[in-house]
Amino acid sequence: MAGRFFDEWSVGDTITHDIRRTVTETDNLLFTTMTHNPQPLHLDAEAAKASEFGQILVNGTFTFSLMVGLSVGDTTLGTLVANLGYDKLVMPKPVFIGDTLHATSEVIGLRESKSRPEAGIVTFLHECINQHGEVVCRCERSALLRKRAKN
Repeated sequence: MAGRFFDEWSVGDTITHDIRRTVTETDNLLFTTMTHNPQPLHLDAEAAKASEFGQILVNGTFTFSLMVGLSVGDTTLGTLVANLGYDKLVMPKPVFIGDTLHATSEVIGLRESKSRPEAGIVTFLHECINQHGEVVCRCERSALLRKRAKN
């Protein structure tokens, strides 16, 4: 198990996640069609070419999902009770097919759960960064994590 328990985190803990991922045309096409998103900027090369971007834009919800997925192994794998919410989601730069993305996570909040004494809430600031060092996606994620069992 790679994730940490609630009581193993401190505010300010920061992780640069090792896994990097180059976004492919197949990633974008499958995700966009699986989620029934008809936006031509994600699917139609000619429409995208005529846009201000001049090329297909990667579906933003794919970028968000990839960012969270890249973080799970180091943060909540095996210790998560539930994700409670995602806040302040922004996408300050576009993602294009062929971009290579990685993620970072910082603990920005910790609090005991009022309803579950065996768990606590960790708030992470996740960022997804492209090969140029530009932040392409950012959000705060609140996760209910188990505490380490007392012996």
